[in-house]
Amino acid sequence: MGKKKHAEHVNHERWLVSYADFITLLFAFFVVLFASSQSDKKKEKQMAAAIKAAFSDTRIFDMHSATPALTDGGASVDTKPIEMPLPTAPEFGSGNGNGNGDGQDVAAQVRKAIERAAAKQISAGAISIHQAADGLTISLQEGGFFPSGSAELRMDSQGMLDHIIAALPTNMKIRVEGHSDNRPIHTAQFASNWELSSARASAIAREMLTRAKFDPAMVSAAGYAEYHPVASNETEAGRAQNRRVDIVVLQLTSAPPPPPMAPAPRRVHNEASTASTSKPDIVRDESPRSTP
Repeated sequence: MGKKKHAEHVNHERWLVSYADFITLLFAFFVVLFASSQSDKKKEKQMAAAIKAAFSDTRIFDMHSATPALTDGGASVDTKPIEMPLPTAPEFGSGNGNGNGDGQDVAAQVRKAIERAAAKQISAGAISIHQAADGLTISLQEGGFFPSGSAELRMDSQGMLDHIIAALPTNMKIRVEGHSDNRPIHTAQFASNWELSSARASAIAREMLTRAKFDPAMVSAAGYAEYHPVASNETEAGRAQNRRVDIVVLQLTSAPPPPPMAPAPRRVHNEASTASTSKPDIVRDESPRSTP
């Protein structure tokens, strides 16, 4: 007799294979969605700033097409764009540069130019101008130019900064000072207010050197943290005034530098003269004496 064939055992757990494949595909799908939703905000800002700079007044691209538009009749039409150039700085320091009057005139011209260009920001408190002991000071408040705790310039402040830089003289020394309030900061980018204030001053100085023809030897940047306040740090309004970047236009430097001092004559040591002056010679009478 032949052997009796047993019925095959039905595997009731085969659905686990399909379920595991489905879960793996679902996991990969959500990973792709998560990766595509993450974008580099910093790179987006840099790209937006680069595009804006390319099409601004210092643009590298033309604002119109290389091929002019055509009318219905086929004739070309002049499509020259209307440009709005930034105000150029006046000729500062036209005098002899030897008196205080020239420095005062330059400060007055700079102040008037900035007040005309930034009247709205000055009335809103984002910019203030005052004469200090070391020169004219233009204070840029944090709220109008920097995000809180950051040294990246706001995109909407670029135009106003262009007007301020255009009004600054290029033949005078300029010091950019960064200031903060007394609240401590400790982030991955800034370990303290020293780093934050220095980075903000450097950012403004870098914009000055890239947007106008300043001599780098005439521009300096410094960070003072919370140690040069202009208001009390006990109130929020006072702390907001202390969070600022000051552009200080120093005294006029167009005067020629003083001539160098002539070197002192070199003293030559003369043994003969020294011997003659230090000890008199003894002169002996060699004539014969008469005997009595």
